[in-house]
Amino acid sequence: MKLARWIDPDGALSEGFVINDVTVPFPDGATVASVLEQGIDGARVLLDRAQSSPGTLLSEVQLLAPLSPSTIRDFVAFEEHVEGVSAGVEGKSNVAAEWYQAPTFYFTNPHTVSGTSAVIRPPVCDRLDFELELAVVIGGGPQAPESNLDVAQSESVIFGYCVMNDWSARDLQAREMQVRLGPAKGKDFGMTLGPWIVTADEFAQYLDNDGFLAVRAEAYVNGELVGEDLVSNMGWPFPELIAYASRNSRVVTGDVLGSGTVGNGGCLGELWGRNGGLVPSPLTPGDSVRLVIEGIGEIQNTVGEPVSAPSIPTARPRTRQRWR
Repeated sequence: MKLARWIDPDGALSEGFVINDVTVPFPDGATVASVLEQGIDGARVLLDRAQSSPGTLLSEVQLLAPLSPSTIRDFVAFEEHVEGVSAGVEGKSNVAAEWYQAPTFYFTNPHTVSGTSAVIRPPVCDRLDFELELAVVIGGGPQAPESNLDVAQSESVIFGYCVMNDWSARDLQAREMQVRLGPAKGKDFGMTLGPWIVTADEFAQYLDNDGFLAVRAEAYVNGELVGEDLVSNMGWPFPELIAYASRNSRVVTGDVLGSGTVGNGGCLGELWGRNGGLVPSPLTPGDSVRLVIEGIGEIQNTVGEPVSAPSIPTARPRTRQRWR
């Protein structure tokens, strides 16, 4: 099953299924958010009812991001990606011992999510990059808790998957990471999800014996293949990432968890580290980025003109006096 959100030819917002090449609204005014709550079994019931409903050709609608995420956690789960990026940042390839000990993620902005075909307006920066990732979408599970899930419970709340592009301003990110916090403004300006959510039952054929999804991922810039990998090269399968995210916290319906950037050219930053310089060139206005994941489809975005923001003064020296 494919769940999507789109703008109809008349300008109305619709949410529903993509059946073959046709978009069909959910029955009874249901939304992606409400269907996620029902889980995959509930979605199947709705799909049966929607099969006979009239729809609109996919080519006639504008796809939006398939959901408005509750939160977005983005992991760094590919060892090869860490090797390449660290070479560019530190001058040598290095994977910290701590990376192997447990999954690592950061929270990013759910309010700047876009869909396929959107024009991305980055901040003013010199090293704009993309990141090819597979994202998991959390749905309602059979009596699964929200906190301290084990791996089996975590697997039960996986509703589906979509393609994810974690847009990155690498020069901004590099500065703020020197403060040992973030990333923040190097990341939070844009995230693309899409083109739809494909339910987890569609991926059973791709699961290997260890629970990893052996689906192929490809990245193209201006039509040229720059990166390719199997998602099964992650250090942890998705249920383990979800279980870790839920530790002493909460994972709820509508949360999105990204795999982190795939290896072997899943972003330009990795290639810069391996090539010893900005080769290929950073993204510039007019560039097209197309990300493809087997079993889901593709998202494609064009880089627009950067957006200038009001300046902020630097920190001022203070006296550190303790009393007024």
